[in-house]
Amino acid sequence: MIYKNENIRNIAIIAHVDHGKTTLVDSMFMQAGIYRERETVQERVMDSMDLERERGITISAKNCAINWKGIKINIIDTPGHADFGGEVERGMFMADGAIILVDAAEGPLPQTRFVLTKAMAAGLELIIVVNKVDRPDARPHEVLNEIYDLLIDLGGDEALFDCPVFFANGREGFAGKDPDNIEKNLHSLLDTIVEKVPAPEYESEDKFQMLVSDLSYSDYLGRLVIGKVINGKVQAGEPLVRVDRNGKAKPLRVTKLQSYEGLKLVEHNLIEAGDIAVLAGIEEVEIGDTICSKENPEALPRIEVDEPTVSMTFYKNDSPLAGKDGKFVQGTKIKQRLEKETMTNVSIQIEADPNGDGIIVKGRGEFQMAIIVETMRREGYELAVGRPHIIFKKNEDGKKTEPIEHLVIDCDESYSGIVMEKLSKRKALMTSMDYGANGRVKIEFDLPSRALIGYRDEFLTDTRGTGIMSSYLKGYEEYKGEFPDRSNGSLIADRAGDAVAYALFNLEPRGKMFVKPGDPIYEGMIVGEHNRENDLCVNACKMKKLSNMRASGKDDAVILTPPVPITLEKAIQFIKEDELVEVTPKAIRMRKRYLSENERKIEAKTSKSE
Repeated sequence: MIYKNENIRNIAIIAHVDHGKTTLVDSMFMQAGIYRERETVQERVMDSMDLERERGITISAKNCAINWKGIKINIIDTPGHADFGGEVERGMFMADGAIILVDAAEGPLPQTRFVLTKAMAAGLELIIVVNKVDRPDARPHEVLNEIYDLLIDLGGDEALFDCPVFFANGREGFAGKDPDNIEKNLHSLLDTIVEKVPAPEYESEDKFQMLVSDLSYSDYLGRLVIGKVINGKVQAGEPLVRVDRNGKAKPLRVTKLQSYEGLKLVEHNLIEAGDIAVLAGIEEVEIGDTICSKENPEALPRIEVDEPTVSMTFYKNDSPLAGKDGKFVQGTKIKQRLEKETMTNVSIQIEADPNGDGIIVKGRGEFQMAIIVETMRREGYELAVGRPHIIFKKNEDGKKTEPIEHLVIDCDESYSGIVMEKLSKRKALMTSMDYGANGRVKIEFDLPSRALIGYRDEFLTDTRGTGIMSSYLKGYEEYKGEFPDRSNGSLIADRAGDAVAYALFNLEPRGKMFVKPGDPIYEGMIVGEHNRENDLCVNACKMKKLSNMRASGKDDAVILTPPVPITLEKAIQFIKEDELVEVTPKAIRMRKRYLSENERKIEAKTSKSE
């Protein structure tokens, strides 16, 4: 028999990056009475991580809840970037409906397609919200038609075209069904969530089952296990078992039972089916495990996520400057931290490097890898990472295949030529090209995922920072062949010391510099980008020779070009196969894998002979 918990609604909010998910949740909180009158409220309150607030994106899925007219609405705020697709996929397991949010000016973008595909695959009830209708370039009716086109393209049935549609200004907390006459609140949207999103269903009132969809940690309670109660109910202190990926049941006892009210966790003695529960006191657990009653230890289907497409090798930092900044520098500490990451991030896999003492980390994209490295850096870790590699596969015929991205470029028409020229060299196939009324052009390509590694910065330079690019994984196709990678070589320091203004000034004709006077450097460190294809060893510590002869005039003043600022993403995209990025809490440097020039020559000869 099928039962329903009519007191609860579970809904995920899904969108492309920066289309306004988190600000819409802020307004929902305000109008549902989560905040007290005159309470100081932080913007984008769901972006709790420092990295999320700095970058203005959602990185990890988060839970919260509001109460609307006596109905509890559990909200899952999901990331909009395909690199964090694992967060979207596990969030869908807790939801019964989804708000698909689309910018009224930009329309559906590649990540919109990605998250909508996941929502449709999960069979969620959809509510369409065309957001940011207050933008001067908003085109709400056209965008709605583009959403319908996307639904058709994704194979949606006719029922999806009858789903509720709202036009909103999420920041102000306005929403309505007519873009020209929007209500000054979100009441109609919240009413529709209660009315249209189905109440969670369950089969048994007695047999407790909960699917672990997320893990967190409390300094007071230890590990927190988060998931939707699929069947039955659970009481605090009740003896339970955990069924792992091998089907083995291990006994456990929950020390505290909680659920969400707003952003806070509130303790309960009983949680019923359909609600999202937070269990404390369970130490050994993985995402995808089933927590169930001791009498009926039956596992639920595990959370399945898309396979990784990119790998990157993490090493212990062994540069001459190692150990000066970080708290955690040992290889075992780095391995333990990465193992901890796999427990909370379902899309990450790790394995030992068969060719050395590194750890291979597999994930969805280079941006996801950069976020992991940046998080570790801020936690006090020192490490070195290699260039990202695409994970190839073999098809049924034994042929090599590779992941293919669908790339969407939006740039000024005057830059379209250089963009198409650069991408054609990277095996890109143009699939469509649309000219807009504002002098901009939208171009779509299919190209190998490896073609995008290192291209983003080049694209921003070519379009003078005005271009927008986004992509999603289309699937695997036969290997497209080799294409030219980075065209310029590196300027490599040939000795240790501190960078000197006189030396850097004389090196400027050779290329772009990455260091400034006074920066510590060492042999094998990359101090700049060479103007030519080959690498060049240089002396960045060279002082001006002094003599006892007076010059007829005063010495020329040394005026240096400011160095190119190196961010973690830029460094990861810049390095070649034989180079590493050295990451410490205070610095990001690039270096050769083998620091000595003699070692590099020996390695080059060895690799050629092989």
